[in-house]
Amino acid sequence: GEVESPTAGADVAVIGGVIAAVVFILICLLVVMVRYLYRHKGTYHTNEAKGTEFAESADAALKNDPALQEAVDESKKEYFI
Repeated sequence: GEVESPTAGADVAVIGGVIAAVVFILICLLVVMVRYLYRHKGTYHTNEAKGTEFAESADAALKNDPALQEAVDESKKEYFI
């Protein structure tokens, strides 16, 4: 019969340990990615003026916005859709 070398069992153990470590790291990364995507789903911030959602027109909304009152020039109006 064949004689096994004493290091053959150690080699298998090292290879198994490396594979187990890689699988563990991949599972951890997957959990972190799923958690991040779940927590940040649908969250975005807008720069719209506060309190202008009930204005009857865009002109009224711009005139009532305190941050834009000095910047609005009646002769140069632009609307972006």
